[in-house]
Amino acid sequence: MQQSIQPITKDLVLIGGGHSHAIALLMFGMKPLNGIRLTLITDKVDTPYSGMLPGHIAGFYSYEQCHINLRQLTNFAKAQLYIDQVINLDLENKKVICANCPEIAFDLLSIDIGSTPATIFVPGAAEYTIGAKPVSHLLRNWYQLLEKVDDHQQEALSIGIVGGGAGGVELALSMQAHLYQASKVYPLKFSSKREVMHNNTPKQGDLDIHLFQRDAQLMPNHHWSVQHTVKQLMIKRGIKLHLGESVCKVEPGKVICKSGLTVECDRIFWVTQASAPQWLKATGLATDEQGFILVSDTLQSLSHQYVFATGDIATMVNHPRPKAGVFAVRQGKPLFENLQRFLLDKPLKAYIPQKQYLSLISTGDGRAIATRGCLTLPPHRLLWQWKDWIDRRFMEQFRRE
Repeated sequence: MQQSIQPITKDLVLIGGGHSHAIALLMFGMKPLNGIRLTLITDKVDTPYSGMLPGHIAGFYSYEQCHINLRQLTNFAKAQLYIDQVINLDLENKKVICANCPEIAFDLLSIDIGSTPATIFVPGAAEYTIGAKPVSHLLRNWYQLLEKVDDHQQEALSIGIVGGGAGGVELALSMQAHLYQASKVYPLKFSSKREVMHNNTPKQGDLDIHLFQRDAQLMPNHHWSVQHTVKQLMIKRGIKLHLGESVCKVEPGKVICKSGLTVECDRIFWVTQASAPQWLKATGLATDEQGFILVSDTLQSLSHQYVFATGDIATMVNHPRPKAGVFAVRQGKPLFENLQRFLLDKPLKAYIPQKQYLSLISTGDGRAIATRGCLTLPPHRLLWQWKDWIDRRFMEQFRRE
């Protein structure tokens, strides 16, 4: 007997392959809705897991270990996949406008496209620096740098990192650790590799890392205890901190600060506060001053109830939180539940993110710092092992054919 085909009654379209959407797709695969056509539009087939990226930069994880394969995930969820860039929304007619594909119609829309570093207001930053996002661009430049280092083993290298938040701190520590580990690449004047990696007391050598931070403290949104711990670690590791220095201009191979400080760098990485893509401003969605989509406790747009948004691109008006991957991960399940409830005409549930959360900060050398609220634990290998177990367990759920 031939099985009847369930007619499509509604179209649910997801824009972006961020953490929340990855979790929602996984859950739709486990609990599908009849009559719903599910579509994902993303410009990358692999989506990076932010929790493992510092470990990847440091050399602990392969590319595959820290990326979610969206093609496999959409196959599991029985969803359509479009590899394309969204450039606008026609909210009146409920259509997504892409750079290459024809318009894609929707009944319900969810946006999880992340953010980009805010470089637009600093002359030369967009042209002469490497943004931390998109991650694919960052990694491509990192791989190229490693190749260059391998080909020119005796040359000195100066790296500049603009931004002293958690992202900039982890990037500096991870890059330094990877380059120090490759002692055959950099025959630095250390007594031993063991001294570098275990005592973290690097002496003068061929690698300089400069970190520029406009605030007087590193990681200004965190408790003073973690600020102090991180600062002392970076000083001990020989990273050159330029605190209270606001970068006003970038020239080829040169960082210029308002104070007059000028530092020559072979590579400059930009890891400042997040910003929203320009195309969102023309959509008519309600946004905050930075261009992020304003959402209610149900993760719905304040201006359009048939649009949801999560992750870095969203701002919860009643519960603002830092732009951090931990919140995008935790929004995944509430997003899935409310998308299903909306499609089934059921009342939506409010989601209230916790105020305090555990943060495990990789130091790049097989250790990690733990912080939650006012509690901070200094770098330790057991904390890295704990973080490694959490991250591998998270990624394992997406390993589906």
